[in-house]
Amino acid sequence: MKKNDSNWQAHLALKFADDGGTTRLVERSHSGPLRVQKPLYPEGARICHAIVLHPPGGVVGGDQLSVHAGVGSGAHALLTTPGAAKWYRANGHVSRQQINLTLEPGARLEWLPQESIFFDAADVQLSQNIALGTDACYIGCEILCFGRTASGESFDTGRIAQRTSITREGRLIWWEQGSLTGGSAAMHSAPGLYGNTVCATLLAAGRPLPAAVLQAIRQDVSRLTGNETDFGISQLKAVLVARYLGRSSETARRVMLCVWQHARPALLDCAAVVPRSWNT
Repeated sequence: MKKNDSNWQAHLALKFADDGGTTRLVERSHSGPLRVQKPLYPEGARICHAIVLHPPGGVVGGDQLSVHAGVGSGAHALLTTPGAAKWYRANGHVSRQQINLTLEPGARLEWLPQESIFFDAADVQLSQNIALGTDACYIGCEILCFGRTASGESFDTGRIAQRTSITREGRLIWWEQGSLTGGSAAMHSAPGLYGNTVCATLLAAGRPLPAAVLQAIRQDVSRLTGNETDFGISQLKAVLVARYLGRSSETARRVMLCVWQHARPALLDCAAVVPRSWNT
């Protein structure tokens, strides 16, 4: 539904449940331009892949997007998108995206959207809340691109604000927030983007990954990027964190897929089958 003559307020709610070893999309509802494609099973019945669609293809100033997904005990869902999300200039209005993911005990969820591209003068607020039950496992990834560098555009004005929280059984195990203003010192300073235009983060919550897996990730990523200074990975007590800084969305995608291909078998006990949409 439209809030006014030009802005959309879109909502998508999904519920996945285990049905005798098959993960099924048992509930779905939407309003406004958010949809989900027919569930896919490229890995067999145990894991349900779903592609979240935003038919307009871009988010304009003032649009509000909300995605809620719940995964029942014993179910395993993988959510992705068919292409990059484009966030256009604000035109005086803030755009917002709210992602709420709830995993019941023993559930598994992978949130693997493709990259987000922020046009110059975009004003965007991103919020993500993940609630985990006992023994639930989560892997989530995001790739953020500041400006359309392929078209010679930089992110000189505008603002991107982010907030991410992960709780387990109601207890906070991860929290981060930040705000980046186009053209600010943070885009060029060492504590910030350090002159880079792409940043990517993968978070994984579940059992800790062995040190040997972390070392293998570091070695493989180093071969992909050619250096060791634009990538870091740490296994904290409750969350695995991997980050990349660079100037290429394609490199960021390869790096995040590399981390995921190592982390998924170690955390979820299943092979890393790359979502079809990421291969297009």
